[in-house]
Amino acid sequence: MPPMIKTHKLQEQRGQTMAELAIVLPVLLVLLLGIAQFGVTFNNYVTLTDAVRAGARQAAVSRNLGGGAAANACRQRVLDSAGGLDTTVLGTNLTCTSDWTPGSDVTVYADYPYEIKLLDWSITSGRLNSTTKERVE
Repeated sequence: MPPMIKTHKLQEQRGQTMAELAIVLPVLLVLLLGIAQFGVTFNNYVTLTDAVRAGARQAAVSRNLGGGAAANACRQRVLDSAGGLDTTVLGTNLTCTSDWTPGSDVTVYADYPYEIKLLDWSITSGRLNSTTKERVE
């Protein structure tokens, strides 16, 4: 008789493990998805910051083109440098401002929307923004 009791207890423990897994697994999956969403948002921020820096550098060396052409060169460099971002959305709030005289500052500003969603629930959303100043050469 004792071997039957041990087998019965072993089967109960297997059921307990499955029940624990069924409770914990959804929480772990949501946590993993949250980490992935945060990673995508952070990557977008780093890409935006790098693109704005590249645009500011382009503007700083483009003063000989004149104000309008230098600003257009700056905007185009930002859009070209924004690797994985949607440039149609990025181009709407992108500014390159300066008086384009040597020694003055050029300010480049851009922003990009983000939304962190977990299982079709919007946790947070907003706009990532980046501003860079560079001295006109």
